[in-house]
Amino acid sequence: MGDCKACNGSCCGCGGCANKLELSLGEIHLLQSLGQYSFLPVARKADDMTPVYREETAYTEEQYSLFIQLLEQKRLIYLDYTPLIGAKMGLYPEFPVHGSMGLTQRGQQVLELLETQGIEE
Repeated sequence: MGDCKACNGSCCGCGGCANKLELSLGEIHLLQSLGQYSFLPVARKADDMTPVYREETAYTEEQYSLFIQLLEQKRLIYLDYTPLIGAKMGLYPEFPVHGSMGLTQRGQQVLELLETQGIEE
């Protein structure tokens, strides 16, 4: 997916350096959800950048937070804390910062590959 001169494919970070990308089943699940909708809501506290996602319950809130952070690090999704007009944020009453997440172009490409080639475990 990329040509990283910094790690020569030996790091365990984004996975894009060695033309290999590893995703957990939770990350794949969230990518697939994002593939069904243009944007999904996300929130956070004013003094904490940790994203919160409560729209689904297949995983814990902490797991979704980790999935979001990993997918953003891998450049498969982006987070935007500009509130979406008309978004229902009723699940996030204690979080003052509301926004959304969506697929990046790279995320869309990975999702399309997953849909056509399947998932190897």
